[in-house]
Amino acid sequence: MSLSVLSRKEKERVIRRLLIQAPPGEFVNAFDDLCLLIRDEKLMHHQGECAGHQHCQKYCVPLSIDGNPVLLSHHNVMGDYRFFDYQSKLSFKFDLLQNQLKDIQSHGIIRNETEYLRNVVLCALKLYVSDHYPKGNCNVLRKNVKNKEFLIACIEDHSYETRDCWNGLWKSKWIFQINPFLTQVTGRIFVQAHFFKAVNLHVEISKDLKESLEIVNQAQLALSFARLVEEQENIFQVAVLEELQELSNEALRKILRRDLPVTRTLIDWQRILSDLNLVMYPKLGYVIYSRSVLCNWII
Repeated sequence: MSLSVLSRKEKERVIRRLLIQAPPGEFVNAFDDLCLLIRDEKLMHHQGECAGHQHCQKYCVPLSIDGNPVLLSHHNVMGDYRFFDYQSKLSFKFDLLQNQLKDIQSHGIIRNETEYLRNVVLCALKLYVSDHYPKGNCNVLRKNVKNKEFLIACIEDHSYETRDCWNGLWKSKWIFQINPFLTQVTGRIFVQAHFFKAVNLHVEISKDLKESLEIVNQAQLALSFARLVEEQENIFQVAVLEELQELSNEALRKILRRDLPVTRTLIDWQRILSDLNLVMYPKLGYVIYSRSVLCNWII
C-alpha cells in the first residue's frame, strides 16, 4: 500500500513501528531513510523523538556525563521523555538523532544505607566490566517498589562496524532486593547482531536467570554479586559460541543440494577457470559438459 493513501494517524503508527524495529546502532540510518520516503519533516521529527526514547530504553544506549558512563533504560525514566542519573544526580532529555543532552536539571538524593550499597556494588561491577569488555559500560540504579528497595545493575557493550556491514550488542540486566540475610538475583542476558553484506541476517539470543546470594555485609555482597555475574555471563558466552557453530554446520548441510565434505578451505576458482580454458576448442561438447557439471556442483 502506498504511504500517500494512509491517514496521518496510520502514517504515525507505521513510522513509529519501523523506527522501533531498527537494530541497535542503526536508528539514525533508519530515520534518514524514512525521511526520504515520507517527506514530512514535522511528522518525522515528532515520531523520531518518541521512537528514539523507546530505542534508548530498549538497547541501554550509553552516554557520558562529566566523564562518567550512563546507561539509559526504562528503570531510570522519570516521565516526559526524561532520564535520571544517580551518579551525577542530574535529570535530562536525550536527543538520539542529534546525540545531544537537553534540559539538564539537578536533583537531590537521600544518602542512606541503600545509596552507599549502590556505590559499593557499582565499584565491584566496574572492575568486572573493565576486565571482560573492550569498551563496556555499566550502571547501578535504585528502585523502590511497595516500600521494598531494589538495586538494578545494567551492563552494555557494542561494536557498530557499519563499514564492514555488521553491528553487534551485548547487554545484561540484574535485579535483586536488599534483604538482611539472603536475596534472589534475577538476570537477563541479551545478544543481538545484524549482518547486512550480501544477506540481511538478524541474530537475537537471550537467557533468563535466577540465583540466590547470601548477605554477610555490603562488601561481601558486592564481590559475590560481581562474581555471580562473571560466572553466568561466561557460561552464556561459551553456550552461544557452541550454538552458533552448530547452527553454522547445520545450515551448511541444509543449504547444499547433496551431502559434500566440508573441508573449510578456500577453492581456487581462478585455477579452475584457467583449466577450463585450456580445453581444446575442437572438443566443444566436452567443454560444455564440464561446465554444466561444475555449475550443478556449485548450486
